Amino acid sequence: MNALAYRFKNRRLFALTALFVALAGCTVGPDYEKPGNTLTAEFANSALLQQRVGETPAPSLDTWWTGFNDPELTRIIQRVLEQNLDLAVSMARVDQARAAAHEAGANRLPQGSLDAQAVRQHQSENSALGKIGSAFPGYDRNQTLETIGAGASWETDLAGGLQRGEEAAVAQAQAATASHAGVRISVAAEAADAYFRVRGAQQRIALAQEQVHTEDNLLTLVQARMASGLATSREQAQAQALVLQARATVPPLRTELALQLNRLDVLMGVQPGTYFQELVASSQAFSVPTIGDTSSPASLLRRRPDVIAAERHLAASNARIGEAVSEYYPKVSLAGLLGFESLKSGELFSAASFQPQAVIGLHWRLFDFGRVDAEVAQAKGANAEALAQYRQSMLRATEDVENAIVTLTELEQQRVEVDQEVAAHQIARGAAQDAYKGGAISLVEVLDEDRLLLTARDQLAQLHADDARAAVATFRALGGGWSQKTGTVSAKN
Repeated sequence: MNALAYRFKNRRLFALTALFVALAGCTVGPDYEKPGNTLTAEFANSALLQQRVGETPAPSLDTWWTGFNDPELTRIIQRVLEQNLDLAVSMARVDQARAAAHEAGANRLPQGSLDAQAVRQHQSENSALGKIGSAFPGYDRNQTLETIGAGASWETDLAGGLQRGEEAAVAQAQAATASHAGVRISVAAEAADAYFRVRGAQQRIALAQEQVHTEDNLLTLVQARMASGLATSREQAQAQALVLQARATVPPLRTELALQLNRLDVLMGVQPGTYFQELVASSQAFSVPTIGDTSSPASLLRRRPDVIAAERHLAASNARIGEAVSEYYPKVSLAGLLGFESLKSGELFSAASFQPQAVIGLHWRLFDFGRVDAEVAQAKGANAEALAQYRQSMLRATEDVENAIVTLTELEQQRVEVDQEVAAHQIARGAAQDAYKGGAISLVEVLDEDRLLLTARDQLAQLHADDARAAVATFRALGGGWSQKTGTVSAKN
């Protein structure tokens, strides 16, 4: 009978072991498959970009700012990538996500610990142990309890819930890394945008001051003619009004200049005003480069950090489904302890004090009134949300590129036309002033030509800066500013 019971016990143990092994070979939940690409083969406006020829050759998309041939811009971008505080924040998030991924991986491995304790106590005779012990002869109320033990534990992850948790954490860390690259692209593009707004404001201020000087000369001419009886007080008032009008354009431009200089300093991680003198004193010359990367929308899936991050969030949400499904299955943990315990000081490490221990634990959520069902439903809902966000990120990426291409090409066409307009106004203005000096036309016609020339020149200066800003927006939309080989942004010249 004893032999039969022993065989039955062994068979039951073998069956239970086989069940655990079978479960251990499973990883519940859906395996992740990256969604297919539904974008078209090329951008709708790619032909416009291919036909465009910039003032300089196309730079590498990784370091697009070098294509503007402006050393000051390159220095600014380098400072931004080294000192920007938004980048410091995003890098800290990357570090946190990587640490969480490491922790999730460590949870799948056995854990070991070493514990030791020595307790010296004076036993109360009125306590339960004191009443029992005091009944024996030679009872010593002064006691020393010494314990030491090395233990290990391991959750076997039968259904693969811990593995799915690690997959999710790794995907989240990859998403954080991609988001960090996105922040680098954004701050570099913002710095370039602010820089070209500074240059635009400087050029417009110079034009406005030049116009003020021109109108002052015209006023002097009118006053001289008035002294000779060849001009009226009305003409003098009109000339004075034009001088004041030209001067009134300067304060808003100075405000714009100061705001953008402050913006640049903050982007570079310093107090506003730090680099004011350097920027004002540096050369204002820059050129707008050709944009050579006109690859297909599908390339944005590999190039745009926001799309990469959205795809990694989708992968993480998929793994969370398996993590939730694993709660349907039992969890088995194994633990062991090799230790010593003694009430007599000096006898801790002896055969009589040896106290080994082995534990097998089982936890199974059998009755929870649908809690696991709800957790699985939530995980699936989050996955559906992440899928929609990923698809939306692809559409927004292509929208950014299409908008940037149209804006850039149309601005450059407008700039060509305004440049021709300025040339025509300069000729007309010179002819009008000569005619006025000869008495052939009235001052009103000269003033009209001055006003039209001032407006056209100011518009041309603004278009030159806007053209550069549109090129920056196009590089940004294409995902330029970071190296796909290293996963980081390069700030080299």
